[in-house]
Amino acid sequence: MSTYTARLTALRAQLARQRLDGFVVPLTDEHMSEYVGAYAQRLAWLTGFQGSAGSAVVLPEAAAIFTDGRYTLQVREQVSGDDWHYVAVPATSIADWLGEHAPAGGRIGYDPWLHTRAWVAEASTALAARGAELVAVDTNPVDAVWPDRPAPSDAQLAVQDDARAGLSSAAKRAAIADWLAEQQADAVVLTALDSIAWVLNVRGKDVAHTPVALAYAIVDADGTADLFVAPEKLTDAVRQHLGNAIRLHPREAFADALGVYATKRIAADPQSAVAAIFDRLDQGGATILPSRDPVTLAKATKNPTEIAGHRAASARDGAALARFLRWVEAEAPKGGLTELSCVAKLQEFREATGVLLDTSFDTISATGAHGASPHYHSTPDSNAPLELGQLYLVDSGGQYADGTTDVTRVLPIGEPTPEMRDRFTRVLKGHIALATAIFPAGTTGGQLDGFARRPLWEIGLDYAHGTGHGVGAYLSVHEGPARIAQPFYPGGGPAEPLRPGMMLSNEPGYYKAGAYGIRIENLILVEERALEGGTMLGFETLTFCPIERTLIIADLLTPAERDWLDTYHARVVAVIGAQLDADERAWLTAKCAPIA
Repeated sequence: MSTYTARLTALRAQLARQRLDGFVVPLTDEHMSEYVGAYAQRLAWLTGFQGSAGSAVVLPEAAAIFTDGRYTLQVREQVSGDDWHYVAVPATSIADWLGEHAPAGGRIGYDPWLHTRAWVAEASTALAARGAELVAVDTNPVDAVWPDRPAPSDAQLAVQDDARAGLSSAAKRAAIADWLAEQQADAVVLTALDSIAWVLNVRGKDVAHTPVALAYAIVDADGTADLFVAPEKLTDAVRQHLGNAIRLHPREAFADALGVYATKRIAADPQSAVAAIFDRLDQGGATILPSRDPVTLAKATKNPTEIAGHRAASARDGAALARFLRWVEAEAPKGGLTELSCVAKLQEFREATGVLLDTSFDTISATGAHGASPHYHSTPDSNAPLELGQLYLVDSGGQYADGTTDVTRVLPIGEPTPEMRDRFTRVLKGHIALATAIFPAGTTGGQLDGFARRPLWEIGLDYAHGTGHGVGAYLSVHEGPARIAQPFYPGGGPAEPLRPGMMLSNEPGYYKAGAYGIRIENLILVEERALEGGTMLGFETLTFCPIERTLIIADLLTPAERDWLDTYHARVVAVIGAQLDADERAWLTAKCAPIA
């Protein structure tokens, strides 16, 4: 099965053996994770799609891959249109498509460990209208035909000590116990990997770029917990850190453990706990309380120690990125640089800090037309040279023990066109509008999203992704529940009020298919602002790295926008300048000079 066509053919044969007329392949794992370990990369293995969000449906005579606006171009580059129909979400959901294309009376398979109960209900309803049914499988048919499927990671856990976490695991579990008392519940099932890592003050290496470990946890009303994790992942130091209040079990014991809660009231998050978990609890006689994971909001609202740690990580990371931008500016006009050589060089600069643990995601290094795909990732096949007349976009981040970073910058290779400068300036105006927003408590990110879009809207343009996502504290680079996005944009979702301590990205952009992409991204922190009429909320910018001045049309900026830019650049020099040598500081000072 050296080709994706052969893999699709093999899967169809396996579906026939399992008496199925179709199967749904999501890009997730048993924890409803966005980023998954190699063992769970079923969608990529089957289709070749390398994005971080998508699903597929395979029927006997048709197959479809579902992606959102971030991947409109990328999916067509990576997935063969001869084998797959491209379907845009959310305009068309998987359930909608199945309701139109599933064979009448057919049996459509799904893995109950990879879908939520809400999705199962939606798909079942759509199929019932065609006389078809959704069938839970015991054996995932993709796994059955994936001959060299990697095993789950056996990497060991590490302790995230209290000095970096800011709160002990005991204190965090005590807060969960208080929440359980309020809910009149006996226990809560935790399935989100970053929730488990945060509560127990541990980190792992089971998912690329996200320091989590494959595990489940159940926290009881007395603040003790059961942790289900492979024994070989536990070092003596981790066992000592967890202590007697954490009972340890093999990960494979989790499913059976759910069957012992007869007469108990058990909370579980319907967004992150898969259908199989609810089924097991039901079968065991538990009373299920569908509730949002109590860790979600606590984890998103950073404590002072986590905020201080991020500031240190961001200053360190900003200096590494500034060195990289200086290098690209000097070397690209000479020729010879490629997207992948730039990825390698940026990695060198970050590794030179001596404390880089990982990147926070695969670096997006995109030149020219590749920049028009917001989540493009260069491969040996797509690797393009940086050439004169192009814009080069780099979106990257680092994982450090004290913080997770995410930042995007754009450089011109040679002389930019007037249109490039106009669009860049409008994106910058939107970035500044969000960075300087003042708003009352209770405001959601969706209510602020339009601030960043208005300069583009004014000339009839927009971008097809959310403006901001939450960011973890040495955890996931994409963290809920807060977003700066309307529900219909990728990254949108239920409205969540912004609260002091939440850390998010500010990343408006513009993308011209076949030509270039622009995005300016900093991380921002929600903070209280004492004003004349009362207390409001605003943002503190946390990322410090120069914004390319040659792409800015100064006359398009208002005096207030110029002041913001000049103040920001002065802070860039103050925050990262001391980490640079004399030549680098001279370059930085020139880059951060007041806008003309």
